[in-house]
Amino acid sequence: MTHTPVLEIRNLHKQYGELEVIKGVDILAHRGDVVSLIGSSGSGKSTLLRCANLLEDSQQGEILFKGEAVAWKGSGLGRHPADPKQVLRIRTNLSMVFQQFNLWSHMTILQNVMEAPVTVLGRDRAEVETAARGYLDKVGIGDKCDAWPAQLSGGQQQRAAIARALCMEPEALLFDEPTSALDPELEQEVVKVIRDLAAEGRTMLIVTHDMKMASDVSDHVVFLHQGLIEEEGAPEVLFGAPKSERLRGFLSSTMAA
Repeated sequence: MTHTPVLEIRNLHKQYGELEVIKGVDILAHRGDVVSLIGSSGSGKSTLLRCANLLEDSQQGEILFKGEAVAWKGSGLGRHPADPKQVLRIRTNLSMVFQQFNLWSHMTILQNVMEAPVTVLGRDRAEVETAARGYLDKVGIGDKCDAWPAQLSGGQQQRAAIARALCMEPEALLFDEPTSALDPELEQEVVKVIRDLAAEGRTMLIVTHDMKMASDVSDHVVFLHQGLIEEEGAPEVLFGAPKSERLRGFLSSTMAA
């Protein structure tokens, strides 16, 4: 019996005007898979993630969420999702954690985590508050419920952003460079949370510059180069015995940095 992937991307193309940044990429994530996307700046990693979450329109190819294909209208640069309700449903099930934490500065941490489940999903406020406090405990900042974002360190803010994503009870989490805005010591706080989520069997797509984390938490690693998949496979193969010259060069420059 084959299980339907949580997320499937087939032959995806994305361009900005004349510039094609993704040139035909396939990605598959089954329930419980942790897939990391690595590559140089400008390789298309973050754009791919934003296309998967329908924050960006792609020009060609298919995006399927639990076997359901995104409905499109128009073609090429005029292609857009056809059904706003479908977009909302998919986006709320693929919770995104951004590089910059994007917390509402005028809300407490608890209010930040509760906002979308209450206003977007219409869930019961008391139930959401219980869940939100639980997720803040889970990421190690349960004592910061009543603090304002400005009172938290970068690592704490990013952990609050992860709790906010979890509180949507999504099918998958999408991380876009979740540690790149942080100092090394704060980075480790966030890496620990991501490791714990991976150990729980959560489905995750992670764009990262942190090769150690990609190696430790991933089931599958995809190396993107100039909008195409140059090499992909299990982390022990990609990091231990890379086949492509480009990947070897990328890893040696990254590990040396």
